[in-house]
Amino acid sequence: MRPEALFDYFADVERLPGIGKRNRVALERLLGTRLVDLLLHLPTGLVDRRYRPKINDAVPGGIVTLEVTVDEHVASLNRRMPYRVHCHDESGELTLVFFNPRADWLVRQLPVGEQRIISGKLEEYQGKAQITHPDYMVSKDNADEMPDLETVYPLTAGLSGKILRKATQAAVDIVPDLPEWLDGPLIKRDKLPAFVEALRAVHSPTSIEDIAPSSLARRRLACDELLATQLALAIVRERTRRKRGRSLMGDGTICERLFNALPYTLTGDQQTALREIVADLKSEKAMLRLMQGDVGSGKTIVALAAICAAVEAGVQTALLAPTEILAHQHLDTIAPLAEKTGLKIALLTGRNKGKPRAALLEALANGEIDLLIGTHAIIQQDVHFKDLGFAIIDEQHRFGVQQRLALAAKADHGVDVLGMTATPIPRTLTLTAYGDMDVSLIREKPPGRKPVDTRVVALDRLADVAAGIGRAVKAGARAYWVCPLVEESELLDLAAAEERYGTLKHMFGDHVGLVHGKMKGADKDAAMAKFQSGEITILVSTTVIEVGVNVPEATIMVIEHAERFGLSQLHQLRGRVGRSDQKSSCLLQRANEKGEVARKRLKIMRETDDGFVIAEEDLRLRGGGEVLGTKQSGLPEFKLVDFAEHADLIELARDDARMIVAKDPELTGKRGQALRHLLYLFERDEGVRLMQSG
Repeated sequence: MRPEALFDYFADVERLPGIGKRNRVALERLLGTRLVDLLLHLPTGLVDRRYRPKINDAVPGGIVTLEVTVDEHVASLNRRMPYRVHCHDESGELTLVFFNPRADWLVRQLPVGEQRIISGKLEEYQGKAQITHPDYMVSKDNADEMPDLETVYPLTAGLSGKILRKATQAAVDIVPDLPEWLDGPLIKRDKLPAFVEALRAVHSPTSIEDIAPSSLARRRLACDELLATQLALAIVRERTRRKRGRSLMGDGTICERLFNALPYTLTGDQQTALREIVADLKSEKAMLRLMQGDVGSGKTIVALAAICAAVEAGVQTALLAPTEILAHQHLDTIAPLAEKTGLKIALLTGRNKGKPRAALLEALANGEIDLLIGTHAIIQQDVHFKDLGFAIIDEQHRFGVQQRLALAAKADHGVDVLGMTATPIPRTLTLTAYGDMDVSLIREKPPGRKPVDTRVVALDRLADVAAGIGRAVKAGARAYWVCPLVEESELLDLAAAEERYGTLKHMFGDHVGLVHGKMKGADKDAAMAKFQSGEITILVSTTVIEVGVNVPEATIMVIEHAERFGLSQLHQLRGRVGRSDQKSSCLLQRANEKGEVARKRLKIMRETDDGFVIAEEDLRLRGGGEVLGTKQSGLPEFKLVDFAEHADLIELARDDARMIVAKDPELTGKRGQALRHLLYLFERDEGVRLMQSG
């Protein structure tokens, strides 16, 4: 149950002044329909109306506030021409310009011969001062209607800044103070204001410094949001570990068969990661570990060795992948080695139907399958293991906590969980998104891999690039051609891919294939199989091939409109080539009109292939919210945290959260009760639900 003190925070915005049905719809589209949605929607700028010069002293190009006398209204007979109101003060003249106004309303607002205070952006037109559509036009008696400082918020169509400001101020006035949940010494040391006090300071600033991420109010709010996330993660971690009831120790026979079958030895980083994972398996505490590895660093073989260790101990394992392509890729990689080690493996996706699916599920329930590889189909209710003891979740950030728990719930005696990601994540984001997990890093690449030659070419050289690809393919090469990400729209991405596919097919005939997210699974598999066999030599794709696809013979990657992609995504795409001892290249095609951030991004791609360096640069250039993609369900959304400015608070919040759970795991003490308010307020209440469910 949500604490009573929060009822006002979650009340509907319709109770606020100026929010009718139409504005409520616009608000819902922008941020939500509860007071808390307004309160956590922070201003991004400040309009200062305190600059009050005389007309002739005013500097054009900025906001000015002028006290003028209205001289005359000049309406035009041509509707396309503006309506003008001429004014003056003792220093000079000012024209107010309006397009398509209601003349009668303007006459009432600006009576001839009377004084008015006008505020807006001053422009110079044909040597004369003018303001187009002033922000404010008030009489001296109503001067208090115009604030000296005015917050600027992100808006949406149909919602004005004035309405949003008025509603937000009313919301701040309505909500009550809340019990203090931050640690007293921290508040004292950093001189942090109380939560509601911080909201008031940010929404009613006295200077631009008050809304800066470095302000005490913003640091306080960031601290609250981070602690809510870290506390929820710490509760999940503690609950997961509490359910553990056994140690998984094998005799090493299956692992030995695996290592004898490998044509290479593991790198130092791979061996370290495997030791950490095996130690967790042997421990009586539940494993909750994330294995981060750069592109091509060999995470899958480490995972397979861990699977062998778990199977030796007599339990079944599950490998959960986010897409069918990736699930099939794992099957293709693991199957030959499984045969040599004696592992019994199976694949379960949404395409398994009827009798074959029923037979597979029966074999799984009887313990005849050691390793089940699959997609979300694995966590469906009718999928039962005889004894699930180890679960691996690939591309961890694509799955939420609930999906992880659903998989863990299939184990009768507790389950060890290993997350994997091929997306190197900056340390600050790792702590934020995976604060409940221990982390193993694999940075080394297997020996023999050659660096990918990365070049930036102008988009208008597309014909030259296509001709070059044609020559390379004739000589036996295989190439990916990735089409641009267009405003995060799958439909537009698809259109771009199909158009490029048509162009290249016209040039190279049946040697060109197409893969995109809207294709049926069987069609995708067929296209990938043809590319792997060499029947297709150019594969046109959307970013569906971003992660996990492994075709060592592919040595060329073309990325159209590379400036539209994030650094980490470019790195992942480039990682589809350079997977053998052959020379590989990546061509980043850019549009001519590119911004400063895009230019820096492409420069970094040319200079380094270290995914961890790239991830840190991506965070610096773009901010935390975008690095892993806003669509990824496993990541908490942050509204108040600036990852560059608040990096020092992240570790502090994690350590505090773990201490809280160690001292008061049920949150029943005085601070614990206050922290329940925090979890509900930031909607991280999965932690509370977990405590209630035991």
